[in-house]
Amino acid sequence: SSGKTTVKEMCAAILSRRGNVLATAGNFNNEIGVPLTLLRLTPEHEYAVVEMGANHLGEIAYTTDLVKPDVATIVNAAAAHLEGFGSLLGVARAKSEIFKGLGEKGLAIVNQDSQFAEFWLGKLKYQPVQTFSPDNHNAQADFYATDITIDLNGCAAFEMHSVQGNTDISLVVPGMHNVGNALVAAALTMAVGATLEDVKYGLQDMQAVGGRLKVVPLTEQVRILDDTYNANVGSVKAAIDTLASFSGRRVLVLGDMAELGEKARYYHEQVGEYAKEKFIDCLYTSGVLSQSASTAFGKNGYHFSEQAALIEALEQDLGHEQRDLTILVKGSRSARMENVIAALEKSPLGKLSRRREKIAC
Repeated sequence: SSGKTTVKEMCAAILSRRGNVLATAGNFNNEIGVPLTLLRLTPEHEYAVVEMGANHLGEIAYTTDLVKPDVATIVNAAAAHLEGFGSLLGVARAKSEIFKGLGEKGLAIVNQDSQFAEFWLGKLKYQPVQTFSPDNHNAQADFYATDITIDLNGCAAFEMHSVQGNTDISLVVPGMHNVGNALVAAALTMAVGATLEDVKYGLQDMQAVGGRLKVVPLTEQVRILDDTYNANVGSVKAAIDTLASFSGRRVLVLGDMAELGEKARYYHEQVGEYAKEKFIDCLYTSGVLSQSASTAFGKNGYHFSEQAALIEALEQDLGHEQRDLTILVKGSRSARMENVIAALEKSPLGKLSRRREKIAC
């Protein structure tokens, strides 16, 4: 539902310290993309990191049977693709298909903090299992974090507890939710031979994933959080948590979340209420469904049916802002929120940044 691509990139970064890695390109994670990924395997590859996604039951059962993984996990199960699955339980059931591809000695890594942990564990009675605690609710998990701190760029540092011992981890991708992503990446890679040192320095050296939560500084005081690749309830809430960790004025710009089924407006209301609870200063929305988010947000919630009107309002309201300001831009692929990022970079905010660079030269 969210986090798969980031975990994939984390795993690839860790394992690349040990040998040649083939990782899923982009989001080639469906019943067409997975076979294409496998066709790229050569004898030189020592590891394969394969992302699997789905929008209907049976899709992951098919792709995991092709891959036959040595270790597999479900990062989480959140409200996404509900038009195909019908309910959150349907999402959890579809994701559990990934474990069907494991052989007798294949290792399952289970999210112990998920509401579906017992459901998944019930399907793994004869399978080796390790657990991780992304929300730090279970210190008895095999992988968990303590002493978490967040720096000025929203990136976390923490002590990781693992089956091989403890080590300090410093992430280069922003967001508290990436602590959990790092834990499961560590569990997956250590199961196939990675060491604590590989995990520590692999995560430290990884590159940000395009369109996934990254900080775009415009000036010393103004920054954009670009998280425009996709959106569902879980990933939007995680991004809001990251926005809330920044000081100064915090603005959320949200497009529609797609494929949420008949409860789509309810889920958008949830997001608006969550942003309000996290003391986000303003919420700008565009599209159809996202109006429910701005309505639930209340005062300082602004909705625009057209993206062009949204961009115009942002430029007018924020274009000359020079104090401490963080703008999070988020939405499903169909919302094309990357257009908002491009417009803000061309606005007086972005031009101010370029002028300063010229002066510095």
